[in-house]
Amino acid sequence: MQDLSNLPIRPYFSKELLKDPEEKNFTRQVHNAHYSSAVPVQPKKPELVHLSSSFLKDFNLTVGDKSKLIRQLSGATSFNDFESYAMCYGGHQFGHWAGQLGDGRAINIAEVELNGKPHTLQLKGAGPTPYSRRADGFAVLRSSIREYLCSEAMHHLGVPTTRALSLIKSGDWVTRDILYNGNPKDELGAIVCRVSESFIRFGSFEIFTSRGEKEELKQLVDFTIQHHYSHLGSPSKATYLQFFKEVVTRTKDLVIHWQRVGFVHGVMNTDNLSILGQTIDYGPYGWLENYDPHWTPNTTDLQNKRYRFGKQPNIALWNLTQLANALYPLIEEVEPLQTILNEYKRDFSLGYHKMMCKKLGLDLHEMIEGEFVTQLEDYLEASQLDMTIFFRLISRNETLSFESFWAVIEESTYLDERALLKQKVQWERWFERYSTFLTTEKMPVEQRSAKMKLVNPKYVLRNYMAQLAIDEAEKGNNNLVDELYELLLKPYDERPEMEKWFAKRPDWAMNKVGCSMLSCSS
Repeated sequence: MQDLSNLPIRPYFSKELLKDPEEKNFTRQVHNAHYSSAVPVQPKKPELVHLSSSFLKDFNLTVGDKSKLIRQLSGATSFNDFESYAMCYGGHQFGHWAGQLGDGRAINIAEVELNGKPHTLQLKGAGPTPYSRRADGFAVLRSSIREYLCSEAMHHLGVPTTRALSLIKSGDWVTRDILYNGNPKDELGAIVCRVSESFIRFGSFEIFTSRGEKEELKQLVDFTIQHHYSHLGSPSKATYLQFFKEVVTRTKDLVIHWQRVGFVHGVMNTDNLSILGQTIDYGPYGWLENYDPHWTPNTTDLQNKRYRFGKQPNIALWNLTQLANALYPLIEEVEPLQTILNEYKRDFSLGYHKMMCKKLGLDLHEMIEGEFVTQLEDYLEASQLDMTIFFRLISRNETLSFESFWAVIEESTYLDERALLKQKVQWERWFERYSTFLTTEKMPVEQRSAKMKLVNPKYVLRNYMAQLAIDEAEKGNNNLVDELYELLLKPYDERPEMEKWFAKRPDWAMNKVGCSMLSCSS
């Protein structure tokens, strides 16, 4: 096992790509460079809230000098003399080109090798960088708890994601206007250390194409292929096309996972999509409770609902189109790029249908009409069924009758009894078809149940759960953070001691800030 605090530095991004020659940390436009120097602000009194035991286990790491590690993961001291930096990138935000964005509150503090692959340790909330624009570069405990817990929860759900290594209170106060309504207040500051093989985003390529900096674009694409898609071979037009095709496939698979577990990212700007097909940047995310394809957790998106649950597949395609535009200078042909984008539409439709059939315990997805799944989604919405509870309950190890199926609907709904009864006839007709499909497949009940439970989680990080942990942590009590972390390590398991978390959203959480709607404020 390796001591985390003494991991040897293995520079790769900061060694092979272009550094901004300006060493001073002030807000500016950065040209002809992939990154800039950035040093974390000294925290007043760093205090460890949580360290991911799962992360340590996955990467065969141990904690030697804990006090040294806290200093490193809070930005108080350098990580073994690594020269920290922030990355330059641009992006489309809510459909509009925003120009240079960059790591405004993220600082990369180390590049190391984990399990034989390069990884970057990045602090979120450790202070300003040259890309902070008008912001202060800090983060608050509220949003940091949400990012920390959700990063690890998604990993254990089997959803590709950046990881979270640690959560530390800085000991400083940070002023935030949580709903952007003119009511700022001081909140506890915090820092999350997140880890990934790469934090390169779609916007990392867009910025160079937008500025006509073709050589810098080529350097970044070649670097990305060499370190993260090395099986594609040496740089060439054909390689670049294959690279794009694989990014499209990974992104498609990622969004299918989001739809499978009911996750809504909330801010799918091109600077928030990873070139590795990972979930990145946990801001105003949310989890579907009553099934509503039109729901967005982001207050900034409330009017247009661009990033609502049901639109995530199309937004992914829109973002991939922007990536295609960014890569065009290296390919100089529209048709092959467009062909790959067209394949996304077909492949997503097929993959999504297969995934939904698996959630229903149906393996013969080729035999099942798309209309059957679409109808189910319509009924889930009309009956306001809790997505997680409905699919988990129909995964029970028992033979389904309509009576037991209707009992599941009654247990899952947010409607009152009278309103729900109006839906009963249509559900009965749908169940007849479902029952026929189950009978046709002739799968033993025990086998069907086991397979369904592998894709239908019992526990997800509902917003009200995270908010309860936040409320306690802001009082100095981290017990709920600990409990939810342990719960989310095994989201598919039956956990009798955790049964209280397998429940619908409580009424008090319907309109509570942090439970129903969130902002990008962190």
